[in-house]
Amino acid sequence: MNVVFVEPNFPRNQREFVRALSAVGATVFAVGETPWDWLDDELRGWIHHYEQVESVTDVDQLRAVVEHFQGMTWIDALEATIESHTLPAAIVREATGIPGTSVHTTWLCRDKPSMKDALRAAGVPTAASIAAHNLDDVRDFVDAIGYPVVLKPRDGAGAAATTKVSSYADLSAAVDSLGSVSSIAVEEFVEGHEGFYDTVSVGGDTALDFVSHYYPNVLEAMRSRWISPQYISTNQIDSAPFYEELRSMGARVHEALGIGTSATHMEWFYGPKGLRFSEIGARPPGVGCWDLYGVGNDIDVYRAWADAIVHGQVWSEPSRRLASGIIALRPAADGVINGVSGVDELHDRYGEWLIDAHIPTAGTPTQPVEAGYMANAWVRLKHPDYDTLRTMLSDVGELVQVHAS
Repeated sequence: MNVVFVEPNFPRNQREFVRALSAVGATVFAVGETPWDWLDDELRGWIHHYEQVESVTDVDQLRAVVEHFQGMTWIDALEATIESHTLPAAIVREATGIPGTSVHTTWLCRDKPSMKDALRAAGVPTAASIAAHNLDDVRDFVDAIGYPVVLKPRDGAGAAATTKVSSYADLSAAVDSLGSVSSIAVEEFVEGHEGFYDTVSVGGDTALDFVSHYYPNVLEAMRSRWISPQYISTNQIDSAPFYEELRSMGARVHEALGIGTSATHMEWFYGPKGLRFSEIGARPPGVGCWDLYGVGNDIDVYRAWADAIVHGQVWSEPSRRLASGIIALRPAADGVINGVSGVDELHDRYGEWLIDAHIPTAGTPTQPVEAGYMANAWVRLKHPDYDTLRTMLSDVGELVQVHAS
């Protein structure tokens, strides 16, 4: 099978998709923004043919490369695993006659108001929302729903440029902060615990699934420097009744949006109003989630995804042996990191359960809080008991301190 993969080099874990495709027997054609000579020997060894473009999100450039590959041989699939790459890839797939996730499905998985409209029509519980074109639209929505509300880009990922508004006084400033866009997503703020549900689906059926929990919720985590946020992948998905409800909702979401053979990443809330859908992407999760799933379940999730794409089947069976999680460790101030304390104690206490860690050296520039869970320092741990792991990660947040000035 001949597969075109979009952007094999950046971010770092993109290479794992290429590795997995090659390992299951695919001939990989790749298009990226990095010069071929800059790719390392291992990555180049997995790629049959490579073309560089200025931007992989430019539909014309991407289509020209794909048509070039089609002039060389039959192309069976075109895959993109980064949120901003999915829609250009879908447009080029349809333009060049390559099967895969449609433009319509990809658009619904990118455009939050359209996504929620489609899911409400299918009976999936979700927050009230609109696409607002001006401040008056937002005011009308608030008049009907009440505060607080959440404002975000229609096609944003994670909590990027997302703002919670709790008063009329803050509303205008929040709208202005989103910049000169023609339309934004405005949503009812849903109270409750937040997590995510990730799958590898084949022909519309879920072949692999995983659940993770955020502590605290993402919007708070990405706005509060003093918090050392964490997320934990549970190993209780096959035993706790709540997860059957979540799996059922996930299946309804996939059906309503037309998900076929694809990785998915779905955010959800559970609170006073019960389980509520938040949003979904037709792509894998970021922030190293699949690495944690692999450790906790004794499988190679990238290879399972590649099997789905190349063979239309997933043979991997998750063991659910371990819970696994990450905690982000942030400096108290922006500037330059002076050092990290508590690392020796970390190894003494939790060396048996340590997956890996990133401890930046003195002199490293800090990254802003909004840059995410792996922006500065982080530690990943595993343990057979979910609650014990959560306690361990919280302890690491107190123990390991990143100093900067």
